[in-house]
Amino acid sequence: MSDLIYRRAGIGDVDAMANIRAQVWGTEAFWEERISGYLRGDYHPQHALKPRVVYLALDDESSKGFIAGHLTRRYGCDGELEWLNVVPESRGTGVSAELLRKLAAWFAAQHASRICVDVDPMNEHARTFYTRHGASRLNDHWLVWDNIAVIAAGRSAD
Repeated sequence: MSDLIYRRAGIGDVDAMANIRAQVWGTEAFWEERISGYLRGDYHPQHALKPRVVYLALDDESSKGFIAGHLTRRYGCDGELEWLNVVPESRGTGVSAELLRKLAAWFAAQHASRICVDVDPMNEHARTFYTRHGASRLNDHWLVWDNIAVIAAGRSAD
């Protein structure tokens, strides 16, 4: 979607991101606390390091999706994709792929190449998306990119 704006998210964007996450699981209140804690550095996934980033996709100031990631030492990875969510009406339009490229570029700038993501084994849609973009199986729940810079350079399938 060429009319979208992609930018770093901040605390002022938490409500919109919580609304998007709550459409999949949990409540907005739960996600407001979790996402704001993540942005402030108060919420730390296992083995997470402090450097982290969240990118937001916007259309006329309406949030269409977001992606979050941080540096880590989990499973021998340099970074971890924490969340990737896109509103239902924007799925299949390239928003997820562009958000993934933005996060991949951030990881590359942090000199983090091996990136992992936890994906429910039953979530075939997400698993297909990630593998189409170069991730491979690490174990039953985790996928991994050995060199995320390939995606940052735009060399993955859309």
